[in-house]
Amino acid sequence: MKEGIHPDYRDVVFVDVTNGVQFITRSTVQTRETIKLDGKEYPLFKCDVTSESHPFYTGAQNKVLDTAGRIDKFRQKFARATGKAA
Repeated sequence: MKEGIHPDYRDVVFVDVTNGVQFITRSTVQTRETIKLDGKEYPLFKCDVTSESHPFYTGAQNKVLDTAGRIDKFRQKFARATGKAA
């Protein structure tokens, strides 16, 4: 590899700001903040959403589908468009 053309690939601490979960992984992300963990200083990157807080990964999807109401609404709309009663 040529010297001086590749980004600095190093250990970085990512923090999920919604729940405070921290994890260390290697990255080239540029940061201004640092954090001290296990006696070492690491660059710090704050994330809004990670797999620890995203509803898809946590299974905490709080959406309740009102299928009956949606079907009735569709039938009313279809009846209006065609002139038929549902």
